[in-house]
Amino acid sequence: MTPDVADSAEATARKAPSHPAFRTLARTGYAANGVVHLLIGAIVLAAGAGGGESDQTGAFRAIAEAPLGFVALWVLAVGLAALALWYAVEGVLTSEEDARKRWAKRVGEWAKAIVYAAIGFSAASVALGAGSSGDQGAQNASSTVLSLPGGPVLLGVGGLVIVVIGGAFVVKGVTRSFREKLRMPGGTTGRIVTVLGVVGYVAKGVALAIVGVLIVTAAVQVDPGEAGGLDRAISSLVALPFGPWLVGAAGLGFIAYGIYCFFRARYARL
Repeated sequence: MTPDVADSAEATARKAPSHPAFRTLARTGYAANGVVHLLIGAIVLAAGAGGGESDQTGAFRAIAEAPLGFVALWVLAVGLAALALWYAVEGVLTSEEDARKRWAKRVGEWAKAIVYAAIGFSAASVALGAGSSGDQGAQNASSTVLSLPGGPVLLGVGGLVIVVIGGAFVVKGVTRSFREKLRMPGGTTGRIVTVLGVVGYVAKGVALAIVGVLIVTAAVQVDPGEAGGLDRAISSLVALPFGPWLVGAAGLGFIAYGIYCFFRARYARL
């Protein structure tokens, strides 16, 4: 590739995030994520009462059962893919001068890209009639990792990473640092966004941390059956004293996060 072509490609890439269509797609991705979390919250509440798949696949299957549900799933998949692309490009184009900070930001942005791409892929898989439950997928993945040389260590590290991510969500909620990514509205709307963000981030963080602990447990016991997704985490909560109340709070937390995502779609700094 000649220098002129390379410069032209870089210039085009830098202009992409500011293009109105690209920004609209990214905001659609946040809204799509909101729909997913609203459904997860409702399913978590139902799971606490005794049934349902309280994970993303369960949410997508609920959408698929609605009239023209497959159309909605493809809209969600496209929106989430666009949001993943946004974060991928943001990671490439980060302008931090310090190399360590630059790569730290890149890793963070690319990690978000992978997460949203995975959720979008899950939506597309269900739209195509595929997709296993979150628990089954987690157990299959854990079984694969455990079969590798040093598998228990790798799985344990992966579980700890998820615990750390969950903790980061909790910290972001408690410190309200999520507001830095928004053009915060004033007055009552701003207070509503803040409350929804705090409750949503904390609830999601706790759920992720529980999933991470389950994966670490599977690594220590070298038993993929001990691993699981959100379904298993909810079952673990139900078994605790006041478990149904805790599950109810988690479900309401996911719903709060879902509503927050709609505000984020409107007020995100893009």
